[in-house]
Amino acid sequence: MGEPIFLPGRTSLVGSISVNVVGIQHNAGTFRAGETVALVREPSNTDDEMAIQVLNTRGMVVGYIKREAAKVLAPLIDSQLISVYAIVPKVPRVEKLFFINCQVRVLARDDDFEHVKSTILEGKLMLTPPVGKEVRGVDESFTLVGQGVEKKAKTDPLEPPSEFIKTLLYPHQKQGLGWLVQKENSGELPPFWEEKGRKYINVLTNHSPDNRPEPLRGGIFADEMGLGKTLTLLSLIALDKSDGSVVLVMSESAKRKGKGKVKMGISRPLKKSRTGPDSSSSMTLDDDETWEGTKSTLVVCPPPVLPTWVTQLGEHTDRMTLYSYHGHRTSDAEELRKHDIVLTTYAILANEQPLEESPLKKIEWWRVILDEAHVIKNVNAQQSRAVTSLNARRRWAVTGNPLQNNSSDLFSLMVFLRFVPFSIKSYWQSLIQHPLSQLNHTGLSRLQVLMATLSLRRTKDEVLIGLPQKTIETCYVELSFEERELYDRIEREAKSAVEQYINAGSVMRNYTAVLGIILRLRQICCSMALCPPEVTSLLPSNKIEDVSNNPELLKKLVAVLEDTEDIDCPICVFPCTNLIITRCAHIYCRACILKTLQNSQRRCPLCRGPLTESDLFSAPPESCKSSEVENHSSAKVSTLLDLLLAAKDRNLSSKSVVFSQFRRMLLILEGPLREAGFKIMRLDGSMSAKRRQEVIEEFGVAEQSTATVLLASLKASGAGLNLTAASTVYLLEPWWNPAVEEQATDRVHRIGQNKDVKIVRLIASNSIEERILKLQERKKALAKKAFGKWASTDGREIGLDDLIALVS
Repeated sequence: MGEPIFLPGRTSLVGSISVNVVGIQHNAGTFRAGETVALVREPSNTDDEMAIQVLNTRGMVVGYIKREAAKVLAPLIDSQLISVYAIVPKVPRVEKLFFINCQVRVLARDDDFEHVKSTILEGKLMLTPPVGKEVRGVDESFTLVGQGVEKKAKTDPLEPPSEFIKTLLYPHQKQGLGWLVQKENSGELPPFWEEKGRKYINVLTNHSPDNRPEPLRGGIFADEMGLGKTLTLLSLIALDKSDGSVVLVMSESAKRKGKGKVKMGISRPLKKSRTGPDSSSSMTLDDDETWEGTKSTLVVCPPPVLPTWVTQLGEHTDRMTLYSYHGHRTSDAEELRKHDIVLTTYAILANEQPLEESPLKKIEWWRVILDEAHVIKNVNAQQSRAVTSLNARRRWAVTGNPLQNNSSDLFSLMVFLRFVPFSIKSYWQSLIQHPLSQLNHTGLSRLQVLMATLSLRRTKDEVLIGLPQKTIETCYVELSFEERELYDRIEREAKSAVEQYINAGSVMRNYTAVLGIILRLRQICCSMALCPPEVTSLLPSNKIEDVSNNPELLKKLVAVLEDTEDIDCPICVFPCTNLIITRCAHIYCRACILKTLQNSQRRCPLCRGPLTESDLFSAPPESCKSSEVENHSSAKVSTLLDLLLAAKDRNLSSKSVVFSQFRRMLLILEGPLREAGFKIMRLDGSMSAKRRQEVIEEFGVAEQSTATVLLASLKASGAGLNLTAASTVYLLEPWWNPAVEEQATDRVHRIGQNKDVKIVRLIASNSIEERILKLQERKKALAKKAFGKWASTDGREIGLDDLIALVS
């Protein structure tokens, strides 16, 4: 099956075409009046290469667009000139149905409008101009749901059962626990569903199922990193073991009336029978009351987070059991059912997905929790399919950053939560993704309502938990002469290549090539040692002969050095670095004189005599004022070393974490830092989970004999770790996804930190890194708006244009 047909970029409605859907008698799918349906191209169809499939709300094939219309629309679709979906206005009440009429909505970019209209009319199809009524109806539904969420926004805080949770919760954690319990035990219809008479109708698709839709028991727990989500979730799991009662924390006004805390049962909601609309008048207890299966919770997380759950269970709970389904593990499902928590990884689930005998697949879990749920943002990945197929009564996606790159990251969470119709790709595209690509407020407003119905999001700024202050500084670094020369050359070639791709209309086909160019530019900003030899070989040869081979010049240099401790470069008027003496016996910085020769008439700035690179000589190692580290170091390594030494002078025992996304960069840093007297440790993805935990524990020991600098991989150390022993974080390079950086820095700035935290970002001046910072700001704005109050605000999706801008 192909993908639903939607174009990237801004599009507008061209109009509607009335066409017939044929072949209905040969397919199992059915329609209901007013239902929105997806159209999918099927060029591999052996009977008709112009075939366009029609899929209903459940993703089932109902039929095909009639051949005469498909012959006109298919070439426009294949050329990416239009995107389409359809609405079925009426369904005839006949016993045998062979065809049915639908209204195909055609959308196109503004530049293609006239060409699309003329092509459709030349194909003898009737195009009806848009009237806007349908869009207004959908937005009214979102508005009503948003208003309902606002009315129900207040949830009562809950105390966890003290016989199982031995740690006092912060007020925001109690509030979060109340929200989790309320969502799990709600028997209400899911959002966007209404009961009309004896039927249940989805107001967005007009779909009416035979049975009452299942309540949406779960959602997205999206508190900012470092606010103690794991302890809140352990408290939720502990409630399953309690006697069915919880302590409701009363408001201040209630306390003044003499009520402090009230013990109450978790009420199981009354729910209508599932036997169909005809039985809607009968009410039955939610079948959770008669549940006889396991009340085990399956927690799925990345490998680095496994030790966090184990540690927090030991620190915060009593009499709760955990089975770590990792490494050597049981094949007996009954063994897993004995435990309150079963802990596993996304990779294990993906590996066992094809295995029918996997014990994880044999259990109907009481609850599934996806920790760091943004891991499944690619809905087609094996691990995403594995977690989605799990059988569970309650589903939670837990992540401090549900929106990592763009709104499409959320689609896989909708699929996992089984939130119809947003869990169906064609509806997600038409209701959320496509409107977000427009320059109007509709898409963002809808996304805000959707997130308000599903998620709980609090930031550290909103929650009063007494966290120390966090400051963020940007330290701009000037590239060395060689780094700048190589960077400028690669950037010129990059711009030329991208211009060729744009002119040829082949940017998408060369997407990987553009990414490769960007990678090289980013590597040069860190250290040329990261680049492969074929890149650094592009530099012109600037090998300068050692002055030791020229006795006469060496004698003059020694005489000058004996006269003065510091020699100022006549060009930059600062003490010389990487000292160079010319054939005419004048002394300069290496970078200064090379740049001058490149930009001038190739004369000595002092005596104006002819001068070329072959007339330059470097000082012998013993005469050079620069340290050995600086001689083989990059500009960023030198800057980092200066910052660390300054911090060490201020506080000998202060600890720092240095994050880089390049593992090799961490290895490059080890030598210079050790030579400078730092005790260091390294944490990266090549280590086993056990070794990573040992490093974290050792780094956390507050003794002067332990390491004071932790070199950490941005990705391997960005989730679930506690690095509060440090108080300073250095980000060696920016990552275009700001959520990844925030995850990493929040390993240090989180509950348990008792010192002010400083984040230092090292950015190469006049480089791609500055453009990445601008891209980050746009992504942060979209993520912030997604969780903001739903309102009429402009919002635009981030796409390929941003990638091109990075090298333009």
